Amino acid sequence: MKKNIVKEKSFDFALKIVHLSRQLASEKREYELAGQLKRSGTAIGALIREAENAQSKADFIHKLSISLKEAGETEYWIDLLYHSGLMSQKQYDYIRQDAAELNKLLISILKTSRNT
Repeated sequence: MKKNIVKEKSFDFALKIVHLSRQLASEKREYELAGQLKRSGTAIGALIREAENAQSKADFIHKLSISLKEAGETEYWIDLLYHSGLMSQKQYDYIRQDAAELNKLLISILKTSRNT
């Protein structure tokens, strides 16, 4: 069976997001931003999984488009947390690179899907 890189990467990313949001809530007592980060960061992979079972090409593109929106929102929350001093440089570098990579993968898949 062929490996689904975006599915695997989005799941690994969601795990990192869950751990980071848990840490933000417990150590920084930052519940609101931690919740926002967790919702958008875990939605990426959930929508990718939904797209796997899409009813049509249009449905597939729609679900991945929403996943891409969630990826963009997650990048926003990560940037906000870092620039507001709630996330260390090490944490930021650790998670931001993964977020950008997922974003690029989703854009590439969507471009290919729309052009075929």
